[in-house]
Amino acid sequence: MTDAEPDGGVAEGTALGLPSLAADGSPLGQVATIARLEFSLAVRNRWAFALTALFASLSVLVVALGGQGGVVRADAVVVSLVELSALLLPLVALLFGYDAVVGSDESGWLGVLFALPIPRGRVVLGTYLGRLAVFSGGVVAGFGVGGLWLAIQGRLTTAYLGLVGAAVLGGAAFLALSVLLSTLAAEKTHALGGALLLWVWVALVHDLVSVGLIAADVVGPNWLPVFVLANPATAFRVLALQSVPTVTGGMAEVLVGSGVTTPVLVAALVVWSAAGAWLASRLIARRSV
Repeated sequence: MTDAEPDGGVAEGTALGLPSLAADGSPLGQVATIARLEFSLAVRNRWAFALTALFASLSVLVVALGGQGGVVRADAVVVSLVELSALLLPLVALLFGYDAVVGSDESGWLGVLFALPIPRGRVVLGTYLGRLAVFSGGVVAGFGVGGLWLAIQGRLTTAYLGLVGAAVLGGAAFLALSVLLSTLAAEKTHALGGALLLWVWVALVHDLVSVGLIAADVVGPNWLPVFVLANPATAFRVLALQSVPTVTGGMAEVLVGSGVTTPVLVAALVVWSAAGAWLASRLIARRSV
């Protein structure tokens, strides 16, 4: 939950349907109720608007600086957005979810939910799905502003739409990892530190290590697909660039014939999301509240 919840989270939860959790015994119904509650709280605390404003500012800035041409320039806008998003998207998703469990625990809100006749795993899963809805909405609405600008000028491409879809999948993966960190952390500061360290690894270090290992002949070039799929940030970048016809050479050329196709990249990001959320829902049983 957000920092604003200790003051009014319980009262807001009651108003938004918390009592219905006890009455609805179906797993999907309980998860959906938690997700709706998490979504409503995030909207009330203006997280949804902040995320939308952030991604809208990014897309508008890039479109304004690089969208002064035809299709090639429009594709250049997508490439620029992908490279910036590969750094920003994981960081925002990790920071948005790092306090999902441990923050609620410190505020006392988690104890209220766990006192209800609902398995802890469903609470965590609902929390993740609620935040995912907020994050995905912010991504779509935010990048949609830049896409609308391109569409008005007649320069909206399928590559831009592919970027939006890839951003949703990439954000889902990192949000799941942040919820997992939040489940494991004893304090919010620990979760924040873990989230920042993970961002440094996936955004800055992983690709350098991967390229270094291949360049030093420690492993063969056939390991490149493994390195791509092992990092959600890299998988997002490659997926978003798959539909840009002007991207040639470099990793795009090396990966040709490697089996790292669009369906494989989509599946990898889905697995990262599902695995992170599932592990968090299982490991929450070990947490004392």
